[in-house]
Amino acid sequence: MASERPQLVSFLQEFSIPLIAGVLFALAAANLNPEGYHHVVHWKIFGDVTVFGHALDLHFLINDVFMVFFFGIAAKEITEACLPGGSLNPLRKAINPLVATIGGVVGPVTVFFAALALARSAGAFDAGADPEVLRRGWGIPTATDIALAWLVARAVFGAGHPAIDFLLLLAVADDAIGLAIIAVFYGDPSNPARPLLLLVVLLGIAVALALRLARVKSWVPYVFIAGPIAWSGLMLAHLHPALALVFIVPFLPGPERDPGLFVEEDGGEDPAHHSTLHNFEHQLKLLVDMGLFFFAFANAGVAFAEIGPMTWIVLASLVVGKTIGITLFAWIASKIGFPLPERIGMRELVTLALIAALGLTVALFVAGAAYGGIDASMEGQAKMGALFSGLVGFAAIALGVLLRVRGGRGGSQASDEPS
Repeated sequence: MASERPQLVSFLQEFSIPLIAGVLFALAAANLNPEGYHHVVHWKIFGDVTVFGHALDLHFLINDVFMVFFFGIAAKEITEACLPGGSLNPLRKAINPLVATIGGVVGPVTVFFAALALARSAGAFDAGADPEVLRRGWGIPTATDIALAWLVARAVFGAGHPAIDFLLLLAVADDAIGLAIIAVFYGDPSNPARPLLLLVVLLGIAVALALRLARVKSWVPYVFIAGPIAWSGLMLAHLHPALALVFIVPFLPGPERDPGLFVEEDGGEDPAHHSTLHNFEHQLKLLVDMGLFFFAFANAGVAFAEIGPMTWIVLASLVVGKTIGITLFAWIASKIGFPLPERIGMRELVTLALIAALGLTVALFVAGAAYGGIDASMEGQAKMGALFSGLVGFAAIALGVLLRVRGGRGGSQASDEPS
């Protein structure tokens, strides 16, 4: 039985089973016992203890503390992709996915406002619906669920394909924009953003740099000394702290070359034979992957009765806006001198753009910020649109088969270059 356990754990991680299970449990709980569900999610584990004015309930601990490590793991993959041999090295190769990220924001926002205008002109909303409140949802479809996007991208392209690095950088940058949107446009008016206090984040970066220059090989001081400083800076600036480790992880000593996405470094089981970056991911990834159950559970509890016009507006904005916006902007970037990474042509580009429409849990996160405490009905409708975007994964897998995009890095399969 002991020999089977690693295989079971690997299966659970490979197919994001904890995340999917968390969504299903949340939906069941929110529909069968909504009061009990909300009581659990907002359970104050440490009583009335607060941090920077925030109660330490389960929701805060998951979204503002646990997710720091999730984004840190994502930052590790991007950092290695920027090393020699990586699909984003030289750094000029990262320009195209970053431009595509802009398209992944502009496209959905454009479709959102166009669809909202059409829906209002068609009388889809109640006459008393406040236009200002309806428009608050524009930030929801800008998000991409990194965990599910990884899962679907691996299934579509195969392990090691450069399209996964491209999508990962796009998704992290995309979610960083989403968190910035929350801070700037959905912040608490009584606690506006204080950008000057981002200097505390710079202090955290300085500490990480000092550790790097001192050749500190353990990831622990970087994450638990420099990390909390950066986290505190974001909290003090009234910005979302989930990206705290994104500023710190690039300073962790890494291998001389990128070993490949999700590929183990050579060196056996002894941590001393691996880079600091590798040990950081290797020792935390199981905890993070399993912890995604709680993230999904805390954010995916939506009543099925709350399906309405905003549901379809959010879904259309994700699917149509992401696919067109990312494809168009990446194509434009390739035409002005920033080519797509090797082995990514138009077929791969359209497919990964569709995968980026997987908003799901991150879109749920933004929906709560957009409508939470303002309009419960709109919040529920928007969250249902975010949940339905999870079905995009099946469409992307089918599209990948149709376009024959699957193939590992360095394989012989041809791609159509944008023209």
